[in-house]
Amino acid sequence: MTRKETGASFDIYPLSETAITIQFGTFIDIDLHRRVRTITHHLEERPFAGFLECVPAFSSVTVYYDALRVLQSEQTGGYSSVNTRSAYDIVSSYLKKLLEKLTHIKEDSPRQIEIPVCYGGDLGPDLDFVAKHNNLTTDEVIQIHSSGEYLVYMIGFAPGFPYLGGMSEKIAAPRRSTPRATIVKGSVGIAGSQTGVYPISTPGGWQLIGRTPVELFCPNDPIPSLLQAGDVIRFKPISLEEYKEYKEGLA
Repeated sequence: MTRKETGASFDIYPLSETAITIQFGTFIDIDLHRRVRTITHHLEERPFAGFLECVPAFSSVTVYYDALRVLQSEQTGGYSSVNTRSAYDIVSSYLKKLLEKLTHIKEDSPRQIEIPVCYGGDLGPDLDFVAKHNNLTTDEVIQIHSSGEYLVYMIGFAPGFPYLGGMSEKIAAPRRSTPRATIVKGSVGIAGSQTGVYPISTPGGWQLIGRTPVELFCPNDPIPSLLQAGDVIRFKPISLEEYKEYKEGLA
């Protein structure tokens, strides 16, 4: 099912009996990201009866709902203008009408977050590989990586893991042929044309170029993930001594 409004198309399809995905495209694009943010904000601020949560991705949003509550709302007139029988039909019809009305793309003032990184050495064992792969020096890789601004498109893979856009192709590098069994939390890596930070210790195949002492995932905090979709981050190079001082200060 596809609708078109102001030149922007979308597809809606069921992900499960209690989830619907709204697909705006199949590629990474800032305009698609803004549409994702717009519908996500609207649903979180003005949820429909039975709404549970939204999960934004690069170019899509998955909407989770309580099917029983949706059907109960239909029976009591909450969706009186919609003549449907299944919870999916009710919610998909509501979302289509909502998307046709949301012609304004929400423009937020993004949070600017600086993340200190100690590059190379034991904390960034693959920095040399990334440099050689791109015919650069390690200092050039650090300069390019730390001079960019990175948009957080979504959080996923692991709790608090940010998928970032904006890395220069000059330092792109393939994933490791053999993933590591464990990557220490805080590790900053590169995979293809993307960069990211491991918020928890987990297996992974990204090329590790450094590590941050900042905690990106604190499960006991009201908002456990430091980073959110829509944030803009910059990496700040720090020395090993500064890294150790920061870690000691957190203890």
